[in-house]
Formats: sequence, C-alpha cells, structure tokens
Amino acid sequence: MYKQYAKKQALEKTNKNSNIIISRPEKNSSNIFSRHLKKIYPIGLHRTCSPLSLSSLSLSLSQNSTDSSLTDSSSAPLDQKISLALRLITPPIKRRVDPTVSKNLDVPGDEEGTRRRCNWITKNSDKVYVQFHDECWGVPVYDDNQLFEFLAMCGMLMDFNWTEILKRRQLLREAFVGFDPNNVAKMAEKEINDIASNKELSLAENRVRCIVDNAKCITKVAEEYGSFSSYLWDNMSYKPVINKFRHPRNVPLRSPKAEVMSKDLVRRGFRFVGPVIVYSFMQAAGLTIDHLVDCFRHGECVNLAERPWRHV
Repeated sequence: MYKQYAKKQALEKTNKNSNIIISRPEKNSSNIFSRHLKKIYPIGLHRTCSPLSLSSLSLSLSQNSTDSSLTDSSSAPLDQKISLALRLITPPIKRRVDPTVSKNLDVPGDEEGTRRRCNWITKNSDKVYVQFHDECWGVPVYDDNQLFEFLAMCGMLMDFNWTEILKRRQLLREAFVGFDPNNVAKMAEKEINDIASNKELSLAENRVRCIVDNAKCITKVAEEYGSFSSYLWDNMSYKPVINKFRHPRNVPLRSPKAEVMSKDLVRRGFRFVGPVIVYSFMQAAGLTIDHLVDCFRHGECVNLAERPWRHV
C-alpha cells in the first residue's frame, strides 16, 4: 500500500511539473511577440494575434486623424484603410516648378508695350500722346510749316495740355491751312472770327490773333534768313543740344539758349514766346533732345541730330 501511494504521488508530481514547463514557453512567447509588435506599431494593440489586430490598427489611425474620409470608411476594405492611413503619415510631395516654364506662361506683351519710354509716359497716357512721343517729339525739324505748327501748339500749352492739343491737331491744321505762314499771315477778320467761334477748337480770339501775328513775323524772318528754319538753326549753330538726363526732375523748364532766343523773338514782334514756351518748342522741334537716356527714343533722336545738317 505504501509503495503504491508513493508511486502515485511521484506520478502526480511529474505531471504537475510537466504542465508548468509547457505553459511557461507560451507565456514567454506571447510577451516577446507583443513586445516586438509595440516596437513596429507604437499604437495601442490588442493582445490577441487574430486578424482583427490589423483592422484595429487602421481604426486607431482613422480615429487619430482629422480626415473625414477615414472616419466614415469603417466598412471599407482593409487594404483601402491601410493606404489611407499611410497617406496621412506620409509627408506631401512638393512639386518643383521650373521658373522658366512659369515665366513662359505669362501673357506676352507686344513689342510696343515692352519699350522703355520717358517716365512721363505712363500706362494711363493717351495713345495720341504716346504716338507723338514715339514719332515726333525730339526729332530735328527743318520744315517751316511744321516749325510754325509746333510754335503755335506750344503757345497753347498755357491753356491746354499736350493730349488735349494733339486731339485737336487735325482740326487746327484745317483751320490754319496746314500752318503755311504765308497763307495764315493773309487771314482776314472774318476767318479769324470763324476760327474763334469754332467750339471744337475752343480757342480764344486773342489766341487766334496771336497765331496770325506770328505767321506775319515768320514771313519777315524768312525774307531775312531765307527761311524760318535757317533762322532757328543758325541760333543753334546748326546743331541741337543733346542732353543726357536720367530723371524727369533733371529736365529744366527753360535754358540759357531758350532765354536768348525768346528775347530775340520778342524783339522781332512774336507773341507768347516766353522762355518756358520757347524751351517747350525747342524740345518738340528737336532743337534740344530731352528724352531720358533710358528711353528708346533718345538714341534714335541723337542719331538724327548727329547727321550732317541739311536744310531744303
């Protein structure tokens, strides 16, 4: 009896030890597996190793995000959840735009718009004023009719600006017969009154009479010098003054040469020919070149001015 009892006790003890030995590896293996998973996925995971662990991972990511497309996709497939979750934690790819490409996308300006002009020509300048700057202003003039026209237009600057005068230019040419000094000098009272009453011209009667009187003076000068042009260019030593101003503030309103010419014109009977008006006339007729140096017309007018002086 004693031997059977001892044998039974030994057998139970052996079975108990074997159960303990078998259960320990399971516990250790479970701890090792969960510890490694925590290193890979630092989000709270369930202890179970069932397939629901991955769905729990995607659900945790969706709950921690602010993307509404993830929070509403609990019924979406597992692969879609994972891809959306990875998209949240992946930094956005910045597209590098080639500056040359973006520059080419800009609306190209025409050749006229890219020209650099004097600063007093702005985007708001009237087309007729821009055209006058680009084609006439500063070009040396040797024709008596055109010189007379510019002298009359500059005299009107006391009442109007250049844009207002240039818009009336064609009407003025018609009224004053192409600014031919010989024809204007012969105008009678009726013709003077008709021009003064023209509402489109808006010229005062004394302004019209001034132009007629100056035409008479030009004819007298032409008799002495052969032409009004010869008289003017003789005062300039047959060479225009070429200035190299960089800023509008550098451009003067008058010059010593303009003051000398003004005094001589007044002595000869001309009216409305003060130093400021005479200097404006010199600028327009190319007796002095006052285009700013960075204006595209400066070089062109200088080339015209440096040609040998020829008067027809």
